[in-house]
Amino acid sequence: MDDNALYYGDCLDWMREWPDESIDLVYLDPPFNSNADYNIIFGSGDDAPAQVRGFADTWKWDAAAAERVTRLRDAVAHPLHTPADGLWSLLGPSGMLAYLTYMGERLVEMRRLLKPTGGIYLHCDPTASHYLKAVMDAIFGHASFRNEIVWSYRRWSVASFRGFQRMHDTILYYMKEPARGVHNVEYEPASESYLRRFGGGSNRKDPDNPTRVIPVDEPTRGMPRRDVWSDIGIIAGNSRERVGYPTQKPLALLERIVAASSNPGDLVLDPFCGCGTAVVAAHNLERRWIGIDISATAMDIIQRRMKPAGIEAETYGIPRDLPSARRLAGERPHDFEAWAVSCVPGLAPNERRGGDGGIDGRGRILDAPAGGGSRLVLAQVKGGRGFVLDQFRAFLRVLDREGATLGVYVTLDPVTSPSARREAAELGEVAVGAGRYPRAQLWSIADHFEGRAPSLPTLADPDTGRPIEPSLFG
Repeated sequence: MDDNALYYGDCLDWMREWPDESIDLVYLDPPFNSNADYNIIFGSGDDAPAQVRGFADTWKWDAAAAERVTRLRDAVAHPLHTPADGLWSLLGPSGMLAYLTYMGERLVEMRRLLKPTGGIYLHCDPTASHYLKAVMDAIFGHASFRNEIVWSYRRWSVASFRGFQRMHDTILYYMKEPARGVHNVEYEPASESYLRRFGGGSNRKDPDNPTRVIPVDEPTRGMPRRDVWSDIGIIAGNSRERVGYPTQKPLALLERIVAASSNPGDLVLDPFCGCGTAVVAAHNLERRWIGIDISATAMDIIQRRMKPAGIEAETYGIPRDLPSARRLAGERPHDFEAWAVSCVPGLAPNERRGGDGGIDGRGRILDAPAGGGSRLVLAQVKGGRGFVLDQFRAFLRVLDREGATLGVYVTLDPVTSPSARREAAELGEVAVGAGRYPRAQLWSIADHFEGRAPSLPTLADPDTGRPIEPSLFG
């Protein structure tokens, strides 16, 4: 376990490898169970729909969820045994139960990793916060609960919503051992009524020590920070802070959390680090940090965000050569697919695991093809050993089904099949601007490591819609 590092993959897998009581602070902003898909839109209109999930925030009851719940209900000594039983009785086989048990397994590991002085902040929304609190009570103990922090903000409202507008997130704050936990008190700015009560000028009294007179040049402070935070707004669409990630949180929010519950030199973990706001906050406040994310797209965004700030980060789980790519394909095929798609600047992986209709990645051409047609680019990844011609033919049918203008078929090793190359060539070329590009092309991870990119026109950046900049992983 190295600090000041990023780890690609499922946080459960990484955390299980790390030693007990090694982390000072955990902040996590996991996918909410809000039954909403946070989409990065490439465009639609007259084109075939082309959108890709930044992450799929809809949880379904499937075989994996059923196996997990059965296992937890049978494990009488597991911290989640009792809550899994109770939630099964309350919710039955449902997406919510799938989500809560998924989260619970990971929270158990986070508790193991926390030092006795450590704290944890779980960022969620009202859809599942009450269930998550019950799960955290079971794992950390009710006495470890410190606060339900309400982050209140304003944004454009939905006029058709029946009820009060939803304008807050919930942050659940626990200490592993409250008697030993780190908490650095922050004070709110003093209000006018507060100043009138305690006086001003040279006769102002210290509210924490009424016998002390505060010097006139000492900054005025108010009451200790309350658990409703309304002084930090959401990130505006035109903000310079925005990096294009769909659920990005303000840096000021994370700096407040990191400053309150850790000290310089402490180790901060964000196991769902997304676009990396928590690790940037930790870096700014001179803490060590670790970020984990299961999305190759997120890892790319974090790297691009850190580079201009001069933040150096070692990465683990990202293949650096063909043998390591081959290992990833064998051990974690879904992670391999997402990473392979992200190797092509402008393509973003489909984070849906299974049932993807033969589509592993999507992108959008910046300029319209000559003679009309969509701007959609599709990718399919095959990480197994050996090329199968029928699988490639199936991908060509997917291009027609989706109305895609271009397609990239990605394999580990170069395809040498004359039949495949002939059938790809028979689809011809597409003119975009001054260039001509094969409608379907075969490209390999071996090509990637040897510096050969697919022949594609300029694509739109999946996060911003602007012309693509070279990927850090490309």
